[in-house]
Amino acid sequence: MPDRKPKGLLIVDQGGHASRAFVFDARGRLLAMAERPIRARKPDEVRAEYDGAELWRQVAAAVQEALAAAPVPLAAAGLATQRSNVACWDRENGAPLGPVLSWQDRRAWRAVEALRAHEAWIHERTGLFLTPHYGASKLRWCLDHLPAVRRAHEEGRLGFGPMAAWLAGRLAGGAARGADVVNAGRTQLVALKTRDWDDVLLALFGVPRKPLPPVVPNAWGYGSLAAAPEVPLALVTGDQNAALFAYGELDEATAYTNAGTGAFVLRATGKRLVMSERLLSGVLYQGGKRVEYVLEGTVNGAGSALAWFERTYGVEDLTGKLEGWLRRVPVSPLVFLNGVSGLGSPFWRAHFPVRFEGEGGLAEKAAAVVESIVFLLAVNLEEQARYLPAPARIRLTGGLANLDGLAQRLADLTGLVVERPPQLEATARGTAFLLAGRPADWDPGGAPDVFEPRKNPGLEANYARWRAAVERQLGR
Repeated sequence: MPDRKPKGLLIVDQGGHASRAFVFDARGRLLAMAERPIRARKPDEVRAEYDGAELWRQVAAAVQEALAAAPVPLAAAGLATQRSNVACWDRENGAPLGPVLSWQDRRAWRAVEALRAHEAWIHERTGLFLTPHYGASKLRWCLDHLPAVRRAHEEGRLGFGPMAAWLAGRLAGGAARGADVVNAGRTQLVALKTRDWDDVLLALFGVPRKPLPPVVPNAWGYGSLAAAPEVPLALVTGDQNAALFAYGELDEATAYTNAGTGAFVLRATGKRLVMSERLLSGVLYQGGKRVEYVLEGTVNGAGSALAWFERTYGVEDLTGKLEGWLRRVPVSPLVFLNGVSGLGSPFWRAHFPVRFEGEGGLAEKAAAVVESIVFLLAVNLEEQARYLPAPARIRLTGGLANLDGLAQRLADLTGLVVERPPQLEATARGTAFLLAGRPADWDPGGAPDVFEPRKNPGLEANYARWRAAVERQLGR
């Protein structure tokens, strides 16, 4: 007799502030979860890294707790991570050989600037723009500056590449077997057309091929969980890509916006690869031979900009104060040049000022930071509309989606309805949806909160002021 008992799906979601493990049922209902905090080391304005051994301990602890709390047997496991983080490991046992470098890390920016003459060709080849946020320059930096990495390379036991590949290997009890195409693509060493490591790109960035695990589909056999050998690790992807699938199959008329440490605006393009002059193009998901693509805008300074504000001005419990401040300050008298972690699309500047223009107190400054996030999202939506039909709606997820003041400003400025699903853990739910085989009866999780656009001339005027200030700073 076949086993008809309900089975669960274990999802590991490695974000910028926490290692989390969830158990969902086959329709997307949350059964259990566990969370362990992590903190990036940021000794200066360009470096951002995690202790590799400590990060793995937190992942393992979250997984063990979720497994213990799972009320049903597990059918499979999936992993989603921040996409441009990189790691170096020992190929014999998966042990970390140095820190995990965050996508926010820009320590290798000089090496990237030296390749600026190749930028157009790199974009055509990879769908990405030349920036130190991606993994190629970080991997070369590790090889040049970390003795343990260099020694392992000389001895033929070095593995390096996306953090996702390293974590998948550790979850399966050893070293990486494969690097999924989404996370591998964010190293800027994968050609879009072949979906494989590209020898010309490797030579350009000075990255050897041998330490890199093979590029594989998102749905693939990554091994079995060391903590639960009967459970296969069957899917690995990127956090922003997974978030699109949180509530079921995709709608090409929806602009999927996920706002966490960074913020991202993604438009699914199905089987069509759409290239843009100033936006990112890439693989959204690959399962077997089925390949789907995405056109993406990226905002570097979202939650990280609010964290910068909190540190810079010594604000305690900004999260508890922010919504009240946004109500009290419907439109800020200041504009904020948001160069936190550099300026992403469609401007692409690794170094950009972080400053306010205008006068105001803490509440006004905080509102200006939030408005800058909205402005950066809006300018990316405008850029996407040059290549795709204008969206019918925005679906807003991620930690910052909790801010009514942000959601309403986004609706007002874009003139689009903003839908905020009741369950904001979009990355974990989307990974579970893909792992479950994209079921038609996926639970949408309830009716969304809806923010209807309203006339807001003050915000529109601030947007114009902000655009002018950015253009002046860019020298245009």
